[in-house]
Amino acid sequence: MSSSPSSRDLSARDGPGGPVASPPGAPLWEAFPDVVETHISVIVFIADRAYKFLKPVRTAFLDHSTRAKRRWACHEEVTVNQRFAPDVYLGVADITAEDGRLLDHVIVMRRMPADRRLSRLLDDPETPAVLGSIAERLAEAHRQAPPVRRSGAGDRLQLRALWDAGLEQTARFAGEILDPDALALVDREAHRYLTGRGPLFDLRVAEGHVRDGHGDLLADDIFCLPDGPRILDGLAFDAELRVSDTLADAAFLAMDLASLSHAELGDEFLERHARALDDHFPPSLGYHYLGYRAFVRAKIACLAAEQGRSEKVPRAQELLALTESYLRRGRMRVILVGGAPGTGKSTLATALARECGFRLISSDVTRRGPRRSRSGGPGSAYRTGLYAPENTEAVYGAMLEQARASLGLGYSVVIDASWSRGEHRADAQRLADTCAADLVPLRCDVDPDIAEARIVSRLQRGDDPSEATVAVARRMRADFAPWPEARTLTTSGAAEHAVREAARVLGLDLPQPAWVTRDAPRSTGSPATVTSADSSAGAAPQLSGQD
Repeated sequence: MSSSPSSRDLSARDGPGGPVASPPGAPLWEAFPDVVETHISVIVFIADRAYKFLKPVRTAFLDHSTRAKRRWACHEEVTVNQRFAPDVYLGVADITAEDGRLLDHVIVMRRMPADRRLSRLLDDPETPAVLGSIAERLAEAHRQAPPVRRSGAGDRLQLRALWDAGLEQTARFAGEILDPDALALVDREAHRYLTGRGPLFDLRVAEGHVRDGHGDLLADDIFCLPDGPRILDGLAFDAELRVSDTLADAAFLAMDLASLSHAELGDEFLERHARALDDHFPPSLGYHYLGYRAFVRAKIACLAAEQGRSEKVPRAQELLALTESYLRRGRMRVILVGGAPGTGKSTLATALARECGFRLISSDVTRRGPRRSRSGGPGSAYRTGLYAPENTEAVYGAMLEQARASLGLGYSVVIDASWSRGEHRADAQRLADTCAADLVPLRCDVDPDIAEARIVSRLQRGDDPSEATVAVARRMRADFAPWPEARTLTTSGAAEHAVREAARVLGLDLPQPAWVTRDAPRSTGSPATVTSADSSAGAAPQLSGQD
């Protein structure tokens, strides 16, 4: 729709629902019941219409400085947003002077009821169900948009450039609005993650996850009506910014809900959107996109504060803190869970991987294969036969290669092995450094009598891939190289206690959201042992060696 009303009769243009008129004899501005201002626009509400005027501003990311540019931007905004709310975005009107001169342009919209904003309904018991509808609506828009596979769209280098641009634009606010140390940490964490995740971003592009989306999904711009949600205010001024990973698009609303003290709703939304698209992604990628979206909003709050809106200063600071929190949670980790046989390391490793959404790599499973149990009978003597040093080296080498592949794809890893020798730990440290990941060593310990009772029990059952005997366990305890850098966890009690302590060491809260753990490895067998591991880490070679 496009029309050219004068400034006097703008409020009386026809549209769905009929004409809208000002009170008889009243100047237009006296009929304004509400005006909302952002850093780039002013929205005037008159009866059942909303008129959005673009400010004549130029920023680092948009240029509305001329009438012709504002006209293009108005039409582009209507086109973009009719994908999500066709009955809300009615068209663009021209504003003319009394003498007919063209003054400017305005986006004409159907007015939404303010009390039905999602941001005002977060404590409503019906909101989780409504969020499901919003997730489905966004997922449907993503499905309808064709994959974008052109060079630079949604890949790692583009995301790095966006981080760099945002950091450059916020640098002038360091010290006045934003904490310089927090900005420096965000810079380091964002670039460190991107450094080692090339295969992940290449895979996301190749699998078709990069598409034209909404680009700026916020709870204030979603209206929950009886006949379904209306999603407004999609990013229109730069199509390149709107094209992104579908996960990044959904992360905007999830982050916004968290910033409004409803992280549980954001997590539910992210899970529902991923389920609707059957999207499987590493938790680190979700946290990274959440952090990026929080940083974008922190930058916007700084720009608004610069325009005189002092109430945005604490908002910018809160959003930067949220950025930092997300990036910390999304850090890549190589977690070594070690100890002598029978100390419960496999139980802890499997439970930790499951609860945190990490990939599990097991020396026992690597030695025998993911679907093969123990071959029968006790294992070889200590450091002979199956436990010969060359076989041990092969097992550790294979585990680290599995870890390297998983880290490149964004999955932190839990490596379950004895880690009794210093040279193997040094190899793991080199891997972590190469892959821009943190090395977190955890050593399980328990009274030797308890450990030996566990070993006897599992050998009698014959359902565990470990072949270590009591004699082997005693020799390994005696030969275990000092490991002062490891955090020692006592595993004599319930497994969940050790898991919670390990999560605290990692700086993670339990339970993790469903979108984090939906692809986590599952274990089978008795509570004291582990008989399977995550096969998604890749087919393990059939090797033998001491764990």
